[in-house]
Amino acid sequence: MPDYPGQTIEAAVRVEHLTRVYDAGRDQVTALAGLDVGFDRGTFTAVMGPSGSGKSTLLQTAAGLDRPTSGRVVIGGTDLSGLSETRLTELRRTRIGFVFQAFNLIGALTVEENIVLPLRLAGVRPDRDWLTRVVERVGLTDRLHHRPAALSGGQQQRVAIARALATRPEVIFCDEPTGALDSRSAAEVLTLLRAVVDEHGLTVVMVTHDPIAASYADRVLVLADGAIVADLPQLGAARIAEHLASLDRRVLR
Repeated sequence: MPDYPGQTIEAAVRVEHLTRVYDAGRDQVTALAGLDVGFDRGTFTAVMGPSGSGKSTLLQTAAGLDRPTSGRVVIGGTDLSGLSETRLTELRRTRIGFVFQAFNLIGALTVEENIVLPLRLAGVRPDRDWLTRVVERVGLTDRLHHRPAALSGGQQQRVAIARALATRPEVIFCDEPTGALDSRSAAEVLTLLRAVVDEHGLTVVMVTHDPIAASYADRVLVLADGAIVADLPQLGAARIAEHLASLDRRVLR
């Protein structure tokens, strides 16, 4: 698969003064407390932090799945805050890829039908040459006519990655993509995500609690109480685990 034409090193996704507050009965919970961060094109970022730190909320708002209370999200020069729900849906279908822990495949559809579903929903004719290369890259050529139930967990997640790649997105957001996989399948999926960054210049933002998964990324962003508490280059799984353990000890004091 070729690199995307005209790519430059700049933020594929940028969030500015991002705040998300939820009503919880009589109280309000601040999930994001004025975040400012960018994710450069052609990079792989792992977002980590304790439970309730705001990492999943960051992913959901950055991906346009949830509206922030204040602040803004910019994807490829497009400010999401100015989009109607219809335009936002169109942007998610054509410019953003999603990979979730639960795969989110449709059991009644074949592998091929699941992969091209975002294109069909967007009313876009599939580029057969591109899809052939995507399917070959994720190792699913001989599984196209199978249904998800006939696949292993790792294979199902590779279908989800192929589906995310089908529209040639500007960024792929992953929410615990290896959380339901055994260690071998997880390694295969993470290696594939690493490859689409290194070989094809995609941008990947992955929420994970696993230091081993985070070790595949270029950068580790650590959140606590809705704020960024560390923005680290790749340290390796052991150092990442040590950093998180230190953070947990501070939180518990």
